[in-house]
Amino acid sequence: METLANLGDGFAIAITWQNLLLALLGCFLGTIMGALPGLGPSNGVAILIPLAFTLGLGATPSLILLTSVYYGAMYGGRISSILLGIPGDEPAMMTVLDGHPMAKKGMAGEALSLSGVASFVGAFFATWGLILLAPQLVKIALLFGPAEYFALFALAFMTLGGVSSTNQAKSAFAAALGLGLATIGVDTQTGVPRFTFGEVHLYDGLDFLVAIVGLFALSEVFIFLETRHGGAEADGKKMVIGKLYPPMSMLKACTPTMLRTSFLGFIAGVLPGAGASLGSFISYSMEKRLVDKKGTFGTGDPRGVAAPEAGNNAAAGGALVPMLALGVPGSGTTAVLLAVLLALNITPGPLLFTQNPDVVWGLIAALFIANFMLLAMNIPMVGLFTRVLMIPSRILMPIVAMVSFVGIYGISGSTFDLLVMIGFGVMGWLLRKFDVPLVPIILGTLLGNAMENNLRRAVTIDNGNWWTLVDSPLALTLWAIAIIGFVLPLIVGARVKAGMHARRDDEGAISD
Repeated sequence: METLANLGDGFAIAITWQNLLLALLGCFLGTIMGALPGLGPSNGVAILIPLAFTLGLGATPSLILLTSVYYGAMYGGRISSILLGIPGDEPAMMTVLDGHPMAKKGMAGEALSLSGVASFVGAFFATWGLILLAPQLVKIALLFGPAEYFALFALAFMTLGGVSSTNQAKSAFAAALGLGLATIGVDTQTGVPRFTFGEVHLYDGLDFLVAIVGLFALSEVFIFLETRHGGAEADGKKMVIGKLYPPMSMLKACTPTMLRTSFLGFIAGVLPGAGASLGSFISYSMEKRLVDKKGTFGTGDPRGVAAPEAGNNAAAGGALVPMLALGVPGSGTTAVLLAVLLALNITPGPLLFTQNPDVVWGLIAALFIANFMLLAMNIPMVGLFTRVLMIPSRILMPIVAMVSFVGIYGISGSTFDLLVMIGFGVMGWLLRKFDVPLVPIILGTLLGNAMENNLRRAVTIDNGNWWTLVDSPLALTLWAIAIIGFVLPLIVGARVKAGMHARRDDEGAISD
């Protein structure tokens, strides 16, 4: 009953004209950014962070805007996957397998609408999972001391590569780089400047919002400048949508698929580092083994569209659970959202539900509202969103650059931050050329100081005894999960990644 009362209070916060309009704007912009190949939810949220701060929004309105963008981008990724055979982001990769063949059969409208319904079911299930599971995690997290928090942060870094990663060394390098960047500034315990090189602007450390916008948004612009073409081009192809609404028989046949894969996707999302990509892959693979008796998956089976869409949207909602309850992001996009919370002087974790219940429950209520908005928006407005795919990158990328520069300067008023942002943009461009993941860098910049402080606190409390870090059963459990999470991708990661790409190659062979 207490949970329902808190949810009711959240709806009272969310149902204001400002928050409803922000949710609607976020859903619309997020769907567009998700539909444009290459952007995806992480870049979409990062690009709009300056807008949220420039508008002077409070904590709850800012989160409502950016989480609506997050959910919208997860919905939007399916559009280019189905119509062009080009995934809008990695989680939408599995949707290509049956969505694009359906489009070739003249069933693009049905595939888009069915995938929209599946996305709704997955996100709706995940939001209820967030309501039920997050408070239980909070009760466990209240048992944490400095040693347990240090182990939890280590778990976040060691599992961030995810099961679909095949190069843990690059993930470890990126995490170490992020932790190194977090040491820049004045030491909070000794007051000694570290790695500032006499530059006063660096005494407060690096602004992680500047780092995020530079690494994600500006690096995308630099990549475009290098290649001079982008995935957002549709080459003037005429897109035939066909019948807009799927028949009831199709929805009925896909309903069990949506329910099963929503559960699988949510579990994958809650696991730190797994994320929506694994949720999508597991959902498609399990459903194929379970129901594909006639070998129709990969040839335009509607269930092959419903499974990955329900799975990846449920995983997106599941990733919010550890972020809000433990302060540990479950995916790359939730790492960006974590930065927003910290920038607003709100610390995610077990105390968030007691110190800032209005933020948490207002956000959860807004997720419900945004989900219904997205369902209502994505079916009748499919034609509009498909036209967005025709926007040339030469028009889109200057807009991204303008929003980045104006937004960051509006937040800080410092030209030094603009130079730092450009530096991060160049660094992000170089790292992406070598396939080094960017999210661990952001996570290291975000959590580095807290990790260092908890390490110092734990060792100081036990008079310099380093064994205190593994002295409690809870800490030992977290270390065990962290080690398994780091080693597991080395064992099964190549197989999972190969399976994901093999399915895409099979689909390409069939379409040819």
